Amino acid sequence: MRILIGVTGSIAAYKAAEVVSALKKSGAEVTVVMTEHATELVGPATFRGLSGNEVRVGLFERWPGKPIHIDLATGHDVVAIIPATANIIGKIACGICDDLLSTVVLSTRSPVLVAPAMNEAMYGNVAVQENIATLKERGISFIEPETGWLACGVEGIGRLASLDTILAAIGDAASTADVAGASDAVAAPKAAAASKDLAGRKVVVTGGATLEPLDEVRFISNRSSGKMAAALARVAVRRGAETVLVAGVMAVPPPPGVKVVRVETGAEMKQAIQDEWEDTDCIVMAAAVCDFRPERVAKGKLKRRDGLVLKLASTDDILGSFSRKKNKRMMVGFALETENAVEGGKRKLDEKDLDLVIANNPLREGTGFGSDKNAGYLIYRDGRVEEMPLMSKLDLSEKVFDAVASHLAAMP
Repeated sequence: MRILIGVTGSIAAYKAAEVVSALKKSGAEVTVVMTEHATELVGPATFRGLSGNEVRVGLFERWPGKPIHIDLATGHDVVAIIPATANIIGKIACGICDDLLSTVVLSTRSPVLVAPAMNEAMYGNVAVQENIATLKERGISFIEPETGWLACGVEGIGRLASLDTILAAIGDAASTADVAGASDAVAAPKAAAASKDLAGRKVVVTGGATLEPLDEVRFISNRSSGKMAAALARVAVRRGAETVLVAGVMAVPPPPGVKVVRVETGAEMKQAIQDEWEDTDCIVMAAAVCDFRPERVAKGKLKRRDGLVLKLASTDDILGSFSRKKNKRMMVGFALETENAVEGGKRKLDEKDLDLVIANNPLREGTGFGSDKNAGYLIYRDGRVEEMPLMSKLDLSEKVFDAVASHLAAMP
């Protein structure tokens, strides 16, 4: 696997060295292209030593054969800008080629990944967000930044994604491009690169926790991390589906290559699904939707008092309401059961007229909220029950989409 890493003048440029090192250890061939501003933060010699290749900076460097930017643009399976400044994002969005990296990106037909890292205010600037939206519409994938302590001394969004997230995104991009020989450290799990059985299908995954306002400050919610939904969306993209992630509150960034619709309340989630409904082939409802909401939302902030009594009303049954009109769409649900998981899963499948239910117990050791692993049972419409031992959420997602692909293929 041949990877081009573009390094720009963000203070997070030093973290790109970890990415290059991990890729080399996994067996990938890595070339680094730096902007001149990046060289003020990390010396090219660092990346030369880690990659084992010359580091390229100048657009007019001597280069045998084709112009340097054409050879670099066509000679790599994935191009990843790590970290990406507001400057490089704006250049690519506007088609500006005034340095080697921007020229390579605009010349390549390989998958392009962009991992922003910048000040919170800069990242949230309208111009930057419009440029990001433009690039996403053009098919460029973003490795979303994280929230945390920033070099400028504030806490907020703009921190470069973690090493594991970046490596996973590169592996996904490589598998999407059908790259042969990707190594275990960055490759997609277990033959995902070879399977495009959801090509031409549209999959909607819901994930994370919804929240229901109590007043203008507080809300009711739950402990869902959204990790299961992120894994499901990641696998759906790898297998060729047009994938929409309707995301409530999630503790993890969405995977690259998905359309993300952000929501907060159950009502907003229901509307987002409705907006995607017409051309959807499968809905996987992995979100933890609040079952109750305050009957009345107070204005301002409720004052502290003894004996406050809250009156709660039931929220809409989102999955059931769509399943009743599913027609040829496949409906997949999760049943969180602390006892009698199979019985509870079968009951949910029948009551909501679902095609597949994943029943799991969050109290089981090694699973639970925020865990990277899951276990449980796949309960099929025809009565079959398949036990899923403890495994990664990515591997469980593969099992789910094996069933989805089989079901959709069998439909007239």
